[in-house]
Amino acid sequence: MWRWLSNNHQTLTGIGAMLVGIAALFVAWDQGRVMRAQQHGAVFPVLQVDGFVSNTPSEASLGIRVANNGVGPALIESVTIYHDGERQADLEGYRAVLPRGYDLSWSGLTGRALAPGEMVSPIRISWAAEDITPDQLYMAASEWDRWDLRVCYCSVFGRCWETSPVGGALAERVNQCAPAQDDVFERLGEAAPAQVTTETSETADARPEETQ
Repeated sequence: MWRWLSNNHQTLTGIGAMLVGIAALFVAWDQGRVMRAQQHGAVFPVLQVDGFVSNTPSEASLGIRVANNGVGPALIESVTIYHDGERQADLEGYRAVLPRGYDLSWSGLTGRALAPGEMVSPIRISWAAEDITPDQLYMAASEWDRWDLRVCYCSVFGRCWETSPVGGALAERVNQCAPAQDDVFERLGEAAPAQVTTETSETADARPEETQ
């Protein structure tokens, strides 16, 4: 045994070098995997969709808020809306049951890059306090329970997710977001121009604080 070892030390040296190389390769692969995970984690977006209702002495309002509670930008690729589980092309079915006399503001989501900590209200419906009763406001808010909004978004590294129903905190990982041809909220501007206003930072700052 010792004679074989002494006569084949070059072979043993080669085997040792090969094992060291394999170990180094594994360490490099593992470090690369950890670095990629750290990179993805450093730009991980988390979109949350919530409804809100507000009733003040001068105004009543309701709508939806979309906030990025993650640490990286959320690239919104598509928005899909459902009513009783069936996909809808617009929100006209919801608007049809609303009490009259409302003002409507909207903001498109598709194609938007939502920065960490940023929030947008894609739809906000408001009435003067004298134009709606508390029961009518409750009815309008309850009707939204039959509607479901899904937002598909991606990180800057191309990992994509789809939000859970309104009020849900979890998002489902998807391979990719289906391309969107238009935005359901932008269609609101085409439906009733006399009642529609586009959301801006000035109008958002000027309105009273809303409660969920």
